[in-house]
Amino acid sequence: MTLGLIRSVGERAYLEAESARLVLEAGLARLESPTVLLSAATAMLRYGTLAAGLRLSAARYGGRTAVIDELGELTFAELEDRSNRLANAWRERGLKPREGVAILARNHRGLLEAIFAAAKCGARIILLNTDFAGPQIRDVATREGTDLLVYDDEYAHMLDEVSPKRGSYRAWIEMPREDSLEFLIETGTPGAPPAPGAEPKIILLTSGTTGTPKGAPRAEPKSLLSLGGLLSKVPFRVNEMTECCAPMFHTFGFACAMLTLGFGSTLVIRRRFDPQAAIDSMARHRATTVIAVPVMLARMIDLGGRALAGRDLSALRIIFVGGSQLGAQLCREVTAVFGPVVYNLYGSTEVAYATIATPADLSEEPGCVGKPVLGARVEILDDRGRKVPNGATGRIFVGNNIQFEGYTGGGHKEIIHGLMSSGDVGHFDSAGRLFIDGRDDDMIVSGGENVFPAEVEELLYTHPSVREAAVIGVADEQFGARLKAFVVVHDGHSCTETEVKDFVKANLARYKVPREVIFLAELPRNPAGKVLKRRLQDA
Repeated sequence: MTLGLIRSVGERAYLEAESARLVLEAGLARLESPTVLLSAATAMLRYGTLAAGLRLSAARYGGRTAVIDELGELTFAELEDRSNRLANAWRERGLKPREGVAILARNHRGLLEAIFAAAKCGARIILLNTDFAGPQIRDVATREGTDLLVYDDEYAHMLDEVSPKRGSYRAWIEMPREDSLEFLIETGTPGAPPAPGAEPKIILLTSGTTGTPKGAPRAEPKSLLSLGGLLSKVPFRVNEMTECCAPMFHTFGFACAMLTLGFGSTLVIRRRFDPQAAIDSMARHRATTVIAVPVMLARMIDLGGRALAGRDLSALRIIFVGGSQLGAQLCREVTAVFGPVVYNLYGSTEVAYATIATPADLSEEPGCVGKPVLGARVEILDDRGRKVPNGATGRIFVGNNIQFEGYTGGGHKEIIHGLMSSGDVGHFDSAGRLFIDGRDDDMIVSGGENVFPAEVEELLYTHPSVREAAVIGVADEQFGARLKAFVVVHDGHSCTETEVKDFVKANLARYKVPREVIFLAELPRNPAGKVLKRRLQDA
């Protein structure tokens, strides 16, 4: 055995041991009766990690509330039983292992029941974006191989051309129907479904902010390190109350929902995000954790002090934010309102998570995304694949054990020295904290100078009249490219193009001043909060 292999094995053993310690500290590992352990082990062997996590929570906490949505409460035992019945009904209707189950649903119990039932069938689980237009939904559903479709009633008009061979079933319905999940659950046989003989696979879609969304499949985790990485930065604990505002079809929301249920915590969800309703729910349910994307937090802050008046949020320990860039100004505002409870995740659908900024990191540098989590390697490389020194901007590359397997339509992210490109550029400071400077395809060259729009956007957010801002590069005959800014003004405020330009000129180099400023009522965003800049190119 070579010295390098010995070192690698030793490092992996250390990481697994440290992950086990963190899992124990979180309260997830404990002495169990032989019945509980046998039940969980059997589910793991039959169905894989997703279903085994639910089975374990049902065995441990059967009567405890697992999910609260607009239909009421479901216990862990009920969620386990309902997903069993649904899986059995699908198997009876011909669904086979490795076939594709596409789900187009908002945040409610039907989405979770479909995910767990599909996992128990050994299916490929395709989570569709509820923000897609009809043609996009049809194209992605066809490309990914949809054998069975689950959808909310509101999307029925978009799916006329999708005819999966195992049927289509409505997840959220206004009136009882035989083609609904509820009907299948009521008529499905109870008991554990037969072992499918294949492990499920999750196919999450990229955000599609720069083009057609791609399917990014990943296998279920087989190591404690995938959990240890999160716990190394965020103090999740068992038996808590989680308010999940982020969409669960997205990587961030999906992972947090599965983590919540696996920890025996209660998941509070609603089909549509409303900032006041979310705050009221946090107070009513004594939420300990909130899962949100930055634009949702911005909407809460926009409500002002009256939104929190009389609401007791003293139980809140964690605001876990991801999906798009938080930004220094919004971080300061959220911390001022909710306290030092913000944990800022950096990652992507492809690389999973890379770094997490803790409240301590953000108190020092509110614009950072923190340091690498346990088991992750993050390096900044130049165009020739060489590491750059701290403070220098370069391309971000990430290594961990939970990355995607390559796009379903072919292709992969660039890999150098075993590390995968995140698609972003950034830099480390002297303390080892990562900062995101922009997308690697966002940089423009204006008059011979390199400009990253994100720097200008971050500045504009500090202007007292600016609620939102996005900056893009557009072609320019004289300079090659120039900046064009899109600004949303706070209600009750006013701002002019000249004021925006003067503000940038007073704080940044002259070549970073936008040549044009367009005022909009709102920026186009996807459900994860990312600005759809391709839509701004035509504005």
